[in-house]
Amino acid sequence: MSVTLAAAPGKWIGWAWVAVLVGGLLLGSRPAGAQEAKPAAPGKKAAAGRASIYDKTADAKVQVAKAVEKARRDDKRILLMFGGDWCGWCHKLHGLFKSDREVALLLSYEYVLVTVDTEAPHAEELLETCKAALSAEELKKGVGYPFLAVLDRDGKVVTAQRTDPLEVGDHHDPKKVAAFLDQWKVAARDARRVVDDAMARASSEDKRVLLTFSAPWCGWCHRLHDWMTQPEIAAILDREFVIAQVDIDRMTGGKDVMKTYRPDESGGIPWFAILDAKGKALVTSDGPKGNIGYPAAPEEIDHFLAMLKGQARHIDAGQLDRIRKSLEENAGRIRRPAAH
Repeated sequence: MSVTLAAAPGKWIGWAWVAVLVGGLLLGSRPAGAQEAKPAAPGKKAAAGRASIYDKTADAKVQVAKAVEKARRDDKRILLMFGGDWCGWCHKLHGLFKSDREVALLLSYEYVLVTVDTEAPHAEELLETCKAALSAEELKKGVGYPFLAVLDRDGKVVTAQRTDPLEVGDHHDPKKVAAFLDQWKVAARDARRVVDDAMARASSEDKRVLLTFSAPWCGWCHRLHDWMTQPEIAAILDREFVIAQVDIDRMTGGKDVMKTYRPDESGGIPWFAILDAKGKALVTSDGPKGNIGYPAAPEEIDHFLAMLKGQARHIDAGQLDRIRKSLEENAGRIRRPAAH
């Protein structure tokens, strides 16, 4: 299954998807006092009619560990937001994260968001580690909530940010928040370099390149990437391929690189091709009925298996059968989603 690119240049489809995604993210904020802010009434619940955006039972270490796993997989950074449901400014910033398009896109594209309740297990020690990234001058001003920190894909603190400088009047300034997120996002990778590096590695390891094209707003792209990175599937594919992923929105020159392999973009994404070590496309995801995208329908799975089988030198029949079984099981779950 694939997502059409027809509206991608204007990000209309992207924004619709981001709205759904970011709508599920939970964030937080701080009282405007200058001193070290603590909840006036520990354990106080969110005000009536206001949805909870923190979980004080969630272990902060576990939250970060899960975020690191996702950040490594998606080449993102982690945004921590310390606070609690007692904090009105937390809810204000949470609202901004959902309502402002530029901020929402930056969050969705570039960060794994983690909201950390100040009363949660291991939250205090995590907060102290993050505060160490502040200058002595900033520490003297006091740390209130929400308090932000950016971690790299390995979970190391990159920067920390008091949020009162991001405020204007009775709200957070969208431009200031967007500027902060933009400043600390992962530097954009060059798509051509990604492909060239993959071809060089394929040449040295006697492999071929499985090159995929995706975008952050594409749900089927995420599904394909998540499936390919499952340990059992990744171990099989790694026998034959160097897998390279080009993000056509986040990478420099991403769309141009895709056009060199696929002049006609009408079939949507994800789109992928198997290349030899010199960069020649040997076969693509364009099947008899067009681009298969994420292989879910029977004919899509058949085409994907035919792609692998036609280029396989190190993957045996049993491993191909395991790939087919995995895709068919996933397809069954897609057609019959679990009851809630």
